Amino acid sequence: MLNISYERRDVKHLSLKSHKIIYDIIFQMAKVKFTIITLFKDALLPYLSTSMMWKASDKGVAEFNFVDLRDFGLGPHKSVDDTPYGGGDGMLLRCEPVFATIEKVKQEDPTAKVILPTPAGRIWSQQIVREFAEKIETQAENHFIILCPHYEGYDERILTIVDYQVSLGQFVLTGGELPALIMIDSIVRVLPGVLGGENSAIIESFSEGNTIEYPQYTKPAEFRGMKVPEILLSGHHAKIKEWRDAHQRPSL
Repeated sequence: MLNISYERRDVKHLSLKSHKIIYDIIFQMAKVKFTIITLFKDALLPYLSTSMMWKASDKGVAEFNFVDLRDFGLGPHKSVDDTPYGGGDGMLLRCEPVFATIEKVKQEDPTAKVILPTPAGRIWSQQIVREFAEKIETQAENHFIILCPHYEGYDERILTIVDYQVSLGQFVLTGGELPALIMIDSIVRVLPGVLGGENSAIIESFSEGNTIEYPQYTKPAEFRGMKVPEILLSGHHAKIKEWRDAHQRPSL
């Protein structure tokens, strides 16, 4: 029986056969569920129902669910927002509908973690992607509730039920739907079985360097005076590997 360890010293030196065994086991475990709380489900559906996201869903690697925040709105108009105390522009998401929505989801799965896209959060990066993927592959965490804010922002008290605050960068978007899609895509694509290769965030994150891939080319060998490097056309695999190693870009 293979003793699987996720520490660098154990995984790095495993044989290809052992990597394959780990991959097969991880593939059985790496299943993730995203519950997206949004006012604009129709903005998310087209992307999550095409290409690799559809493939991940079809293969049972990822599950996408939606909860309409408006269903938990207040009053006859199902209001979810109001003006800020102290004055100011725009509208803020109210606590009541947000808490009610998240608590409803957590009734079914108390282990679910809440992610809030916010400019004040940790800047999203490939390192964070790997952290989430490793949680999923080890099943430490496998259900994430993504709250998509809209309008001017949200009542600060909402942060008390948030587990992860993340940001795409130093800019502001209209709502949290685009960040939600980017986070989901970047996580799901590195899970085993999604892209077709035997990739694993666990194995990948312990490989040397974690550099961005080397430059790649396809036919034609020359286009408008721009030529593919001769070494790549040589068929000399050792030399090609040397060239690729030398041309890897800095780490993400």
